[in-house]
Amino acid sequence: MAEPRHFVHGLHAVRAIIDRAPERVLELWLAEPRDDVRARELRDAAAAIGLKPQTAAPEALARLVGEAAHQGAVAAVRTLRAWGDEDLSAALDALPEDPLLLVLDGVTDPHNLGACLRTADAAGVHAVVIPRDRAAAVDGTVRKVAAGAAEFVPVATVTNLARTLDALKARNIWVAGTAEDAPQSIYGARLTGPLAVVLGAEGSGLRRLTRERCDFLVHIPMAGWVRSLNVSVATGITLFEARRQRLGG
Repeated sequence: MAEPRHFVHGLHAVRAIIDRAPERVLELWLAEPRDDVRARELRDAAAAIGLKPQTAAPEALARLVGEAAHQGAVAAVRTLRAWGDEDLSAALDALPEDPLLLVLDGVTDPHNLGACLRTADAAGVHAVVIPRDRAAAVDGTVRKVAAGAAEFVPVATVTNLARTLDALKARNIWVAGTAEDAPQSIYGARLTGPLAVVLGAEGSGLRRLTRERCDFLVHIPMAGWVRSLNVSVATGITLFEARRQRLGG
């Protein structure tokens, strides 16, 4: 049986996995005419791990990744085993510190999901939780937008998000939901300790059952006429406030 693999594309995403998880890179293709500084740096990084890039026409790379902008670089990568509820539970058991989780309740735009994964990686999130249905999956577009973060931040895809939140609460993990009408600002809330930050779908926000599972709700103070933010922007603001508090800021 062939080893499970997927394609990572884009110069930044490919370089990230070469640097951080070289053992997972199986093959690398670079577009034939590309010979600029970034392409040469990628070749050097590949050579340093004993990988010889193959040259291919841009059209051939496009056949591997579809309509996505591959920037002249595509890598075949060992696929990480998908996480479910049991994997999330085992990972939480093994954590040596208070968990910080990001829960996305029905984010359907792959670009937003990719941006959220990139932010989660930067903020030190231990895992991202997404529902299996009516939500974007981690596909090639998500991996490209995540700029390599999708290869390292564990994503647990669960069948029943409300039940998963109940299980997190049973572990004494506080569940903080974000909502425009929340009485408390993120800057006044305690976002330290074991915490799961929950953000809702683009436009509709948290679903009723998800909202009911939250221990408390917070909002991002808005100074202008716009009353809501893109979910990936809201994710960044909220996670980095949690990180600031965790660092003692």
